[in-house]
Amino acid sequence: MKRVHPRALAALVLCSLAAAATLLAHITPPVILMSEREAVQGLLASAKKFSVRELRLTSGEKRQIEQQWHWKPTEDFYRFYMGRDAEGKLLGAVIFVTDYTIHGPVQVAVGIGPDGKVSGAHVIEVSEETYSWVKPLVDLHFSRWYVGQDCKAHCEAMQAGIETLHPMCHFYAEILTSLVQRGSILYDVGVARRDAKT
Repeated sequence: MKRVHPRALAALVLCSLAAAATLLAHITPPVILMSEREAVQGLLASAKKFSVRELRLTSGEKRQIEQQWHWKPTEDFYRFYMGRDAEGKLLGAVIFVTDYTIHGPVQVAVGIGPDGKVSGAHVIEVSEETYSWVKPLVDLHFSRWYVGQDCKAHCEAMQAGIETLHPMCHFYAEILTSLVQRGSILYDVGVARRDAKT
């Protein structure tokens, strides 16, 4: 009997694993529920002036977020769209946050007032696969669930009507809640606290 070389066997195993991973991966096309422009205009409806503020977290800020909120920011930078009145007074900010779930990405726009409270939230993009689980939440007015809440410490979803939905809708309600909280945390750490120091 002919003996198989160990390197050839290792290559065969690796190729088999790669092929299996490719077959198991299920990437579906994105479903855009709202454009970023529509979200910014809707969440900062009374603003007359707009600006962009990029946030690059320091290693200390990342450590603080991880220790205090048990979340590890992974993006290189975050972008806030700042809305001001005609005199330049800050009316609010919008940030787009994304979670990469096993079924595809979910992106949410979070509106935050100058007091740090949530002014609204919109689902921007989901994968085709997750659409049927997220759409019922949008229909239950997800955009208003968190209005007036300070979501840094705890973000309570207003889930009236959710109890009859598919269990995956419950899972994605938690994802949406987490994204709103992350937007609030980033505003607190990267905007409110930094502005307080200047």
